[in-house]
Amino acid sequence: MPIMNMVQALNQALREEMRRDPRVVVLGEDVGYRGGVFLVTEKLIDEFGELRVIDTPLTEGGIVGIAVGMAMYGLRPVAEIQFIDFVYEAFDQIVSNVAKIRYRSGGQFSVPLVIRSPCCGGVRGGMHHSQSPESYFIHTAGLITIMPSTPYDAKGLLKASIRIDDPVIFLEPKSIYRTIREEVPEEDYIVPIGKARLVKEGSDVTIVTYGAMVYKSIEASKLVAEKHGWDVEIIDLRTLMPFDREAVLKSIEKTGRLVIVHEAPKTLGLGAEISAYVAENAIELLRGPVVRVAGYDTPFPLAHEKLYMPNVARIYMAIKKVMEY
Repeated sequence: MPIMNMVQALNQALREEMRRDPRVVVLGEDVGYRGGVFLVTEKLIDEFGELRVIDTPLTEGGIVGIAVGMAMYGLRPVAEIQFIDFVYEAFDQIVSNVAKIRYRSGGQFSVPLVIRSPCCGGVRGGMHHSQSPESYFIHTAGLITIMPSTPYDAKGLLKASIRIDDPVIFLEPKSIYRTIREEVPEEDYIVPIGKARLVKEGSDVTIVTYGAMVYKSIEASKLVAEKHGWDVEIIDLRTLMPFDREAVLKSIEKTGRLVIVHEAPKTLGLGAEISAYVAENAIELLRGPVVRVAGYDTPFPLAHEKLYMPNVARIYMAIKKVMEY
């Protein structure tokens, strides 16, 4: 079984789906002969040609608008936004059209469209190349929002996203594009949408997280185990909307304590929704307050991203707070 990073796994997923289904097309800025800014679409044009791997002008609104039309009339487009920070040019298309056409048409039309894009910080990209805007999409009814943390999940979730008839926002944490490597099957498989992954079993406190923060959470869990002997359970949501409510509650039934970790700003981030859901449905299970470790409610900084992003020390202090409550 080959060892792959996330970029390679995503490339393989696209290649396999384009071979499997001639309706699958890829479009975006520099996705053709360049292979995308991070090379996720590298060499696809050599196999599938310019009619299925389409280099577009620099117009995010145009990319998504064209993709909507393609999807409505039988194709299965995968549109790349070069950085998720640029998606706002296409936001009206996504919110007003992509998310609502099935409802507006009474089910006569669906939009089997995947909008994939690198997201989040950790590569010194500054405020216009480091954002984590997943809450905008989570809050928009009609969209599925996904963020994988491993090459295996990236391939399986992208393949699943291409095959369903609903629109998917597929976010790829660029800080772990090439730093995480693992075995990825060459044969066909999918990872179910809406199902979390149990990263690590534990008995004392639950961490719910996703994306690159999975690895910071693993580091923090090792630190508290070494210093205090506390046993941390880690859940990787993978699908952010709809998130796996059952997995979250099942873990809290066991541990009674919850820490939520994400890069996006704290206010109205996904951690707020998870906290509210737990409070409404399982507050009697909690032995302490729910603690969120998140980005700050400021623009992403240019020079001090390590101070902005959740780190091992901040997660460690959150675990300590709930354990000592």
